[in-house]
Amino acid sequence: MRLIVAGAGGRMGRALVRAIAEEPETELAGAFEREGSDVLGRDAGELAGVGPLGITVTDDPLSLVVHAEGALDFTIPAATVALSELCAQARIVHVVGTTGLAAADLARLDAAARHATVIRSGNMSLGVNLLAGLARQAARALGPDWDVEIVEMHHRAKVDAPSGTALLLGEAVAEGRAISLADHSVRSRDGHVGARPEGTIGFATLRGGTVVGDHTVILAGPGERVELGHRAEDRMIFARGAVKAALWGRGRKPGLYGMADVLGLAD
Repeated sequence: MRLIVAGAGGRMGRALVRAIAEEPETELAGAFEREGSDVLGRDAGELAGVGPLGITVTDDPLSLVVHAEGALDFTIPAATVALSELCAQARIVHVVGTTGLAAADLARLDAAARHATVIRSGNMSLGVNLLAGLARQAARALGPDWDVEIVEMHHRAKVDAPSGTALLLGEAVAEGRAISLADHSVRSRDGHVGARPEGTIGFATLRGGTVVGDHTVILAGPGERVELGHRAEDRMIFARGAVKAALWGRGRKPGLYGMADVLGLAD
């Protein structure tokens, strides 16, 4: 499968190039970066540490999309939305690991999914998506009497909060309770905030060092507590998951899918 990588000069972009190189069913068909990037013109394989692949990093995604079967995208919301339109025009698979997407951005992805196979997830790892399934089941079984807090920690350079993974887990809890996360989430607490309202889903965000990603779902009931957690030790788990998602999406009809679909974990 011929894949292109968005943001090929970044940490995730380089990991994606490595994941494509190590997967026998895929090949790197192109790599691009933003206009003015200092990696333009360099070999994407050398940037990723896998040796020269004969693929030069460009700032022209359109020239790459027309010759590709899929695009792997862990960039920023504006870049993802723009790429989604190109993927829709070319009717190729668009794997989206970008976080921090606003409601308007998600609406644009929904529109693109009428013509492209869009696979979007706040986290592409098998373990995290299993955790989401467990959190959904636990929330359904324990009910609103149990308070839910989602705690996440990432490296100091992460720009969005809560993380896409934390929100994915929050959505799983909300689905388990048949409620809307938007109507029940608590993103911050400061000052004299009063007692915790029943049925809310709280988020706590930590940043520091080089942490790849730690997530814990805490369900606290009367006299007991359940904690479900995941620790990411290598960002290659996300890159390999993205490649797996692209292969799953190849030849599939247009639509919006998630990693739960890819891994057969959807309810």
